[in-house]
Amino acid sequence: QRHVVESGGGLVQAGGSLKLSCTASGFHLGYYAVIWFRQAPGKQREGVSCISHRADSTHYADSVKGRFTISRDNAKNTAYLQINTVTPEDTAIFYCAAHWRPDPDICTELTYEEDYEYWGQGTQVTVSS
Repeated sequence: QRHVVESGGGLVQAGGSLKLSCTASGFHLGYYAVIWFRQAPGKQREGVSCISHRADSTHYADSVKGRFTISRDNAKNTAYLQINTVTPEDTAIFYCAAHWRPDPDICTELTYEEDYEYWGQGTQVTVSS
């Protein structure tokens, strides 16, 4: 069965860091761009970062630039989202999606509103003040 699974969420104190993982099963993630989203309580889902299939391009939402770092290890079929200096405003469910676009420039033109082939169930990040 083909799917992606997020992990690495949890409770973290403000100012701390955590690293989320997005692991694919049943297919080779190396042909897919990976996009991270988050949805805070009572808010709409927000696209936060993108990485192309070979990490040629990345993109970050303005709200997370300088604190979030996206990366991937295709040999491990996994993408990552490093989150530093967390604030209570980062409390959200974080989702990853895999998008079939083996295009090195995909993240420079992504709208975060495309139809993605695979979605994970999400991992909860809770930041205490």
